Parts: sequence; structure tokens; C-alpha cells
Amino acid sequence: MDNRLFVAEAPCKRLDIFLSGQTDEFTRSRLKKLIEDGGVCVNGQPQTKAGAEVKAGDAVTLTVPEAVEYTAKPENIPIDIVYQDSDLAVVNKPKGMTVHIGNGVAEGTLVNALLYALDSLSGIGGVLRPGIVHRIDKDTTGLLVVAKNDKAHVSLASQIAEKTCKRTYYALLEGSVKEERGRIVTDIGRHPTDRLKMAALPEGRGKIAITDFETVARFGTEFTLCKFELQTGRTHQIRVHAKHMGHPVAGDPVYGFKKQKLNADGQLLHAWRLELTHPTSGERMTFNAPLPPLFTEILTKLCTRFGVDKTCFSEIFKENDK
Repeated sequence: MDNRLFVAEAPCKRLDIFLSGQTDEFTRSRLKKLIEDGGVCVNGQPQTKAGAEVKAGDAVTLTVPEAVEYTAKPENIPIDIVYQDSDLAVVNKPKGMTVHIGNGVAEGTLVNALLYALDSLSGIGGVLRPGIVHRIDKDTTGLLVVAKNDKAHVSLASQIAEKTCKRTYYALLEGSVKEERGRIVTDIGRHPTDRLKMAALPEGRGKIAITDFETVARFGTEFTLCKFELQTGRTHQIRVHAKHMGHPVAGDPVYGFKKQKLNADGQLLHAWRLELTHPTSGERMTFNAPLPPLFTEILTKLCTRFGVDKTCFSEIFKENDK
């Protein structure tokens, strides 16, 4: 066990905020979890509420448990590593791959593949999610960044929380979106009757979710290609917000229409661009991943069918597909 003592020189409204100001080793969410698990004492008394007030002169003890060995096993699964160095790796995740083990999934995940392919991963995500800073859904394709050490993990997680890490997606939506661009703001939380789904909820009933969108191309009244930029990172956020707009992601088996018009084998949603600041060098870095083959094929057929010039969004195709 690693025990650390901090004495508050000034009052602070929240215990987790106080601790995050004493150390840059842990994310605020990690500190909140340590508090809730009983790893923090204030003046010798266990404190399990992250929102507890800290008074000037309070002695705060943080107990960090020893690192646990990974339970996920390395597997020789081919993955597309777009970039890597000693701090991070950027991966282009394929359709059908779950990011980390859990919910009955113990193998074949991105984590299993990363443990085999990379020389190290951060431990902040715990034994189930080593290196995982953010996720994309199993049948969503595209880019995500992985931390190879804890310092990098803290930096990358902070960038996502502070919205300086930009994540841009492309999605084909059902129907014709009227607006050229806009911002969707709702709370997102568990669906009130179907606990396996998320839903847009009234204010105060979930966590705030903000998504910006731009209409890129319309295919008659049947489909619309949109670009999305996440301002927050809630579970299924784009898929839930697309449904909230009345235009669910084409092919989405959970939030889409029961009768699908396309043989998409899952939602046509792709994490196309990732922009971040390198944790060590401070360099601003940008990565792009072209659409996967099935998405490209479907868009190409729609362009031909509806007479749409796909050069207006050629950035998302491979060079030889433009």
C-alpha cells in the first residue's frame, strides 16, 4: 500500500478537487473511485463522498492500493496501429472488436491485442482496461488513443475532459436532416425501461452530453451523411443523439429503425479524426483513418444512385478511392 498525507492550506468545496490539486498522477475520476472505495481519510476518519468539503487544516490521507497484475491475456490478433511511441499509441479499430474485457467478454478484445502488440500499457484503467483512455463501440470503426504509461494516461484523460482532444466522426443517418449544422445538448443516462440501452433524458436525469454536427451530403430523402464532433464522451453518445434528432445512424441495430434499408451489418459510424497534444513533447498531433471498405462501398453506391459528387467529401476515402 502507498499512503500519502496532505494538509489543506485553504478550504476546498470538494475532496476530489482538493486531491487532484495535490497530485497530477491520477485523474479526477480515478481519485473519485479511490474515495468511494474507502481509500481516503480526513482527520483519521474514512470519507467515501468525493463531494465532501475540505476545511483549512484538515489532514487528508490517500491510500493507493498496490498495482494488480493484468487479468487480460495477450493475444496475437492483427490490429492497425497508426502511430506509436514510448507514451501512446493510436489504433484504427475494426468493426466487431470490443475495446476491453467485461460483460462476459474475456478474449478477442482490443486490450488482448494491445497486450501482445505493445511493450507497455498504463495501469490506471485497472486489470480490465489497461491503457484505455476512451472507448468506441464494438461495431463502430476508427481511431482511439491508448496510453502506454500512467503519466500519459493522466494527460490524455485530462485533454478529453477539458475538450482539447478533438474527436471527429462520420455517420450515415436515416432520412434527410434539414439543418446544415447544429449542436445537440441533452442529458444521457440509462434508458428508463431498457437497461441495456442509453437514452436522451430530461435535464438533471443523466450526465450532460454535447455533440456538434454538420450536414455533408444528402441522398434524396433517404439518407444524410453527417460529420460529428464530440464535446463530451458519454456511452453511445452519437447514436443516442442521432436518434434524438429523429435520424438514427443507418444500420444501428439498437437505436435505429426496425426495418433497415441497407445491409450494413451494424451502425455506419466511423471515428475519422483524432487531434491531441503529445503528453511529453507538447506537439499538437492529428491522425485520420479513412472509411472502412463496407462504408465506402455503400456511400459510393448512394452517390451513383442519387447523382451526388463524392469529391465534396473525398477526405474520408482512401487516396485510390477518390
